[in-house]
Parts: sequence; structure tokens; C-alpha cells
Amino acid sequence: MKNFLLFISCTFLMFFFTLFNNYIHAQNKPFIIVLDAGHGGHDSGNRGNGYYEKNIALNIALKIGAQLDKISGIKVIYTRKKDVFVDLIKRAEIANKADADLFVSIHCDAFTSSKAFGAGTFVLGLHENERNFKVAQKENSVIFLEENYEQKYDGFNPNDPESVISLILMQETYLDQSIFAANTIQNSFVENLKRKNRTVKQAGFVVLKYTYMPSVLVETGFLTNRNEGAYLNSSKGQNQMADAISKAIINYKDKLQASIQSNLIVKVNPKPEVKTYQETSNLFFKIQIAASKNRIATESYNFKGLSPITREKSGKIYRYYYQTTFDYDEAKNYLINAKKRGYSNAFLVAYDGDKKITISQALQLLK
Repeated sequence: MKNFLLFISCTFLMFFFTLFNNYIHAQNKPFIIVLDAGHGGHDSGNRGNGYYEKNIALNIALKIGAQLDKISGIKVIYTRKKDVFVDLIKRAEIANKADADLFVSIHCDAFTSSKAFGAGTFVLGLHENERNFKVAQKENSVIFLEENYEQKYDGFNPNDPESVISLILMQETYLDQSIFAANTIQNSFVENLKRKNRTVKQAGFVVLKYTYMPSVLVETGFLTNRNEGAYLNSSKGQNQMADAISKAIINYKDKLQASIQSNLIVKVNPKPEVKTYQETSNLFFKIQIAASKNRIATESYNFKGLSPITREKSGKIYRYYYQTTFDYDEAKNYLINAKKRGYSNAFLVAYDGDKKITISQALQLLK
């Protein structure tokens, strides 16, 4: 019995120190932000009131980066630092290769009416109205300037609303975090600059589709509005926009890391002898791998070969889950498998009957 207890104690200590070492590694790893200045080179972007979107976007991106470089623990990477043309898919590849924690694409908006004004933020998703489609259509049309765009983007047509549906699934694994980041930026515009709140919206942007991390596209304002165009083209306007966005990114990073640390504490506390709760409760676990506004068939070919897949609807969002098990250790193995298949943001979800509960509550029940 003593040997068994010693074995259990050693196993728990190894488990704890593994988690602790992983946490220290995560703490030492810088928070990598990729700043993407839209357009560039022979792609001027929109030319509202004679201004150049490509120049304004680049200036704001560089100013954001200069502020973030002063913050310990943050590493800034740019998709471009000068007036050059970069393919949309190449911008995503830069972020993926860097294993970035957040991708922010900077743009300026345009509209047929010169009265439209205000800053807005977008995440990848289905267009909820014609205006959102037009914004995405404008930004996506840059692919026509690229060589072999039909092969490169699998026949995607920016002018076809139905074509956009194919963009959605991959990035929606990160939808919740993308919305959180976008809301943080949008709130910063309103609180720090008193800008008109155009709210967070979803639309089908190619540049966001191929990134494997939370991703946001920022429309800093309308160049087609005389006053706003002059503001965005000025040093004052660019400095203020950069300041608001950089503050939001820092805020997002701090809240995200605080959440990770809180989850670590929950994982370290449970006793190692706990296995199942099948005999006396309706407690079970699933692995959430995706969230989407689309109702997608739960076939394995839609989820990188994972099976079985279940689907739940909450409000307008469908959530997709891999496996169901009463065994906590088995659930953790399923989570590892989901991450190996490419769902790096997958996470455990616990249920007590038909009620969703937190993992900490589940572990208390297991005790």
C-alpha cells in the first residue's frame, strides 16, 4: 500500500511539474502580434478624396508596432514595412509561420455616400447584410491583381456571395477569441477616441481565412468622408488610431494570459486518483473543436477525419464537439488528438446531464 501511495504521489508531482514547466515556457514565449498593413505597391486600396489607403494603413501599422515594441513580452511582426504588394495568402503564411497569437489587418473604408463615417472591426463570418458583403468584396478584389489567383484561392470569386461560404469553417475554430479581440479594439475606439461605434461585424475576408489564430480586420474610417479622410491622412489621426489599437491589443493580451493562468490553477488542483463519475452522476465530457453560424453536416470529412462529431445550437451559433466520455483522463487524450489534427484551440467541455458546467465544477463532482 505504501508503495502504491508513493507511486501515486510521484505521478502527481510529475504531472504538476510538467504543467508548471509548460506554463513557464508559455510565460517565456512572447505574445506574437502580426500587423498587416492592407494593400501596397501597385494596389493603392481605395482613393477616397484623393488619399491613398495603402499609405495610411502602413503608417498606422508601423505606429502600432512602435508602441507595442516598448512592451515587455510582446513581439511584433509585419506583413510589410514598406510600399510593396503582398499576396493575401502570403500575409496569412507570415502569421502562421510565426505561430502568432493575434493577426490584425489595417484598412480604410469607402462608401458611395460621403456621409458614412466611423471605425469598424470585422471577423471572418457570413455576411449579415449587403453592406458587410460590399466591404469584404472591396478588400477581397485585390486577388485579381495576383498571378494565378484562381488556382491559388481554389476558384474563389469575390463577387459571388455563395463563394464566401467556403471561407468560413477553418477560421471559426477561433471565432470566439477573434470576436473578443475585435470587441476590445472597437471599445478602445469608442472609449479613447469617442469614435462612432460601428460595432463588430462578420464578413468573408480572404486575408482572415488562411490564418491559424484569432484574426481581426480593422476599417479605421472612411476616406470618402471629407473630414474623416483628412483626419486619417494626418499625423494626429494616425497617431491616435495607432494608440487606440495598441492599447486594445495590450488589453486583449493581458486578459487572455490571465485566463490561461486561471485555467492552469484549476488543472493543477485535482487529485490524480479521480477517474470517472459514471456510477452516480450524469457527468460527461466533450471536446469543442469549432463554432459556426453554419449548420454543417457532422461527417468526419468536414472535421479533418475526426469522428464522432456532435452539434449543438446556442442562439445563432452552432458548436461542434468531438467524442463523448465519462472518463476525464480519456477526455484529455481526445483533446490531444483533436489538437494533433489541427484544432489547436480545441478545449474540454463538461456536462452534468443536459447542463453545461465548468471544468472546475466537474472536478469537484469527481472528488
